[in-house]
Amino acid sequence: MERLRRTTVDQRNGKYPAQGADDAGARELAAALRARVRGEVEFDAAGRALTTMDASNYRRVPLGVVAPRDAEDVAVALAVAAERGVPVVARGGGTSIAGQATGLGLVLDFTRHMNRVLSVDPEARTAVVQPGVICDALRSEASVHGLTFGPDPSTHSRCTLGGMIGNNSCGSHSVAWGTTADNTRRVTALTYRGEEAVLGRGGEGVPERLRAGVESLVAGELARLRTGFPDLPRRISGYALDELLPERGRDWARAFTGSEGTLGVLTEAEVALVAPPAARALAVLGYPQESAAAEAAAGLLAHGPLTVEGMAADLVGDAAAASLPRGGAWLFVEVGGADPGEARAAAEAVCRASAEESTGSAVLTEPAEQRALWRIREDASGTATRLPDGGEAWPGWEDCAVPPARLGAYLREFRGLLRDHGLRGLPYGHFGDGCIHVRIDFDLLSEPGVARFREFGVELADLVVAHGGSLSGEHGDGLARSELLGRMYGPELVGVFDRFKDLWDPDGGLNPGVVSRPAPLDADLRFLGMPSRPPVAFSYPGDGGDFSAAVRRCVGVAKCREPGPGSGVMCPSFRATGREEHSTRGRARLLHEMLLGEVVTDGWRSTEVRDALDLCLSCKGCRSDCPVGVDMATYKAEFLNHHYAGRPRPAAHYAMGRLPTWLRLTAALRLAGPANVAGRIGPLAAVAKRLGGIAPERAIPPLAREPFTRWWARQGRAPGGDVVLFPDSFTNYLSPEAGRAAVRVLDDAGLGTRLPAGAVCCGLTEVSTGQLDRARAAGRRTLDRLEGDIEAGRTVTVLEPPCAAALRTDLPELLPDDPRAARLAASVRTFAETLTELAPDWRPPVIGRPVAGQTHCHQHAVLGDAADRALRAAAGLSGGLSSGCCGLAGNFGFEKGHYEVSVACAEDQLLPSVRTAPADAVLVADGYSCRLQLDQLAGVGARHFAEVLAEHLER
Repeated sequence: MERLRRTTVDQRNGKYPAQGADDAGARELAAALRARVRGEVEFDAAGRALTTMDASNYRRVPLGVVAPRDAEDVAVALAVAAERGVPVVARGGGTSIAGQATGLGLVLDFTRHMNRVLSVDPEARTAVVQPGVICDALRSEASVHGLTFGPDPSTHSRCTLGGMIGNNSCGSHSVAWGTTADNTRRVTALTYRGEEAVLGRGGEGVPERLRAGVESLVAGELARLRTGFPDLPRRISGYALDELLPERGRDWARAFTGSEGTLGVLTEAEVALVAPPAARALAVLGYPQESAAAEAAAGLLAHGPLTVEGMAADLVGDAAAASLPRGGAWLFVEVGGADPGEARAAAEAVCRASAEESTGSAVLTEPAEQRALWRIREDASGTATRLPDGGEAWPGWEDCAVPPARLGAYLREFRGLLRDHGLRGLPYGHFGDGCIHVRIDFDLLSEPGVARFREFGVELADLVVAHGGSLSGEHGDGLARSELLGRMYGPELVGVFDRFKDLWDPDGGLNPGVVSRPAPLDADLRFLGMPSRPPVAFSYPGDGGDFSAAVRRCVGVAKCREPGPGSGVMCPSFRATGREEHSTRGRARLLHEMLLGEVVTDGWRSTEVRDALDLCLSCKGCRSDCPVGVDMATYKAEFLNHHYAGRPRPAAHYAMGRLPTWLRLTAALRLAGPANVAGRIGPLAAVAKRLGGIAPERAIPPLAREPFTRWWARQGRAPGGDVVLFPDSFTNYLSPEAGRAAVRVLDDAGLGTRLPAGAVCCGLTEVSTGQLDRARAAGRRTLDRLEGDIEAGRTVTVLEPPCAAALRTDLPELLPDDPRAARLAASVRTFAETLTELAPDWRPPVIGRPVAGQTHCHQHAVLGDAADRALRAAAGLSGGLSSGCCGLAGNFGFEKGHYEVSVACAEDQLLPSVRTAPADAVLVADGYSCRLQLDQLAGVGARHFAEVLAEHLER
């Protein structure tokens, strides 16, 4: 154990070497924990790799992870760690931006078990919560009583109350309801040595040793504590020792809030709830540029807004900016009222008050319009990491705050400092509170770039202090800013911070390197040592061809961890299992560690990465729903291609990954009938499923007796037509009725159709199973057979959405040197897009019924469904389709071991939406997998939209 203790001392001194999971001390520590802790204890490479990073620039490698079941487990874990001198870091949602939630020593993961709202008292307007409860979960339970929790950082759908208390998080509504400290009434915490402290006003629940020591410290430093802290609404940096002054009521809970897990480990908290207004309206004010918006923000506070947020055009985007008032920057000013009329009147008053300064204004009262704008604002922490020209930008100076009245002047000087250092950034944030978020294009991959990162940080700290500001206005000091606290507070007050820390944690075991005795701000940066441009199959055009850069897209904001329905498509497997390794972020973290080779050491052969990717449905939801466009489906295909190179694959890869080949062979030999009979005979079907790696719970779907292409040949149609109907394998061999219906509708719309001269395939099944050489070969054959159509500029209509998505994205990224692939991608259209673009005057039959079903996840992520929604509306189909993932996802739901997750994914959104649909609803699902899932799990028959239209044309 002495070796482990020496390593721990090195870690506390900022040296932080990784500790191998095979170290004897680590094994002894793991054994001791497993003997006494009832929650999970994970010292394996995967568990450790998942907690090396948060949403910051930093990376620290832990010895292991414990997911405690209750406060008793926390106490046991602390005791075991303290006996061995092992550091402990408490971790919530892992969305911290300053590095304070990075792994070191033993990481406590509170999200798995200690994640409940224990009680809500509507009379007292309080709630008691465990540290792992998600902010939105608390708000949901409080809403039953007409209440909410005021602080709402942009990660409110996945950050935890423990993390919010640790960082003193704020959010956009702090103008009205304050910071987390303002809303924390009581905290129960355990010190590193296991003492329980119940923290509130007066400190009666604090152990006598600690209470006496802190009171003596405060009494000896009264003058410094009364004068040493800047007076501004977003002063988050350092320890809030001034809250322990006698004139402030000695509020221990407020003093603990924002201590970033360095004083004690939170096990329970009582927080205040507030009554939100019955109605809200949003005043959107335009300004010529961001500094003008910043200067105007403070003057609007007199109107009592709920929030005053600022964004410039470079983050809003052209499409959204077109719907906003004229300007280069905007303030979003939310106001409330007792009813919609009162809220609108309040917003109109804000617009009138700003008329002389603004370039225009608008009032939004519809909730959907407001949500669309707030989504842009909340996703900015991710979208800002990619500059308009594709450059990478990073946190590090994410949330400095100055007095609101000085914000405009500060922003001008901040922009000048960026120019002086040759850096770029996109500021936005809480203008009403003087707090600015920004991602900056630091070069964190080279030593000169890191040196500039450090130099800029020191100069910016001085600029913030010169304006009377705080280095952190929301996210805490962490590893990013703790070293610079002396520039803000001076060495004497920082020394008081150290003494305060020592009274709580004399061993220095809790989150070392943060706030007190800090690590250097340029140590432990997560990108150094990451290889550049490993040989890969895809071209990664958005990342300069660099797979490492593609993996770096994940900055950790964890939008993929949003639980429950209503959160888009990403990430269905995480919503099914709740496990970090099944989130897009978790998988990206494992790929990052695989590339580094320190924790995950087997490279492309890694079983840890393989197992995490096994439950990735390749739905591509992250490609659109992730703020930075992580495309885990492509990364999975890339990994599987390397992982199985030169060795046997799972049976499902040969059976379902090469499905088009087997379907063509079966059709050529006219074996569909016998195959269907065999599939209905239990013993034969069982053997086939076992040999093919198919889940035994699944029924083998029937093959069409007559493929679509054979039906087409029987029609004797005259050659010609400007629309090439792409006979994908699903339509051709499994659902030819969709193809026949599409021909009928396209004929009615006056669009001549033709089929390719020979068999074509998009390569989808080979891509999803990582057989990329075969996918390339299939793509080249398809390009050869469509070459004449491509040259003639014909529209290629693809009925199966994932096949259209594969032709539009996967094929050109697999064949970047073949210009035909890009031209084909540009010519691909969905069924609805073809009708909309080529037959704009055609009107569909009016059906006049409600609609239910599924928008295919690949259509959601890659193709878009605007044309489909418009066409359904023209046909009189009211309502909308589920936007989640059906859970079958091509081969995924058929693979052995995936059935339960597949069903859970379907139960997330699709099946509930169908069960609650009106009895006369038309069930629409353009994806064959979606239709098959509904048939097998719900016993209902959904149809391709072409079939629905064709049926009513015939009527």
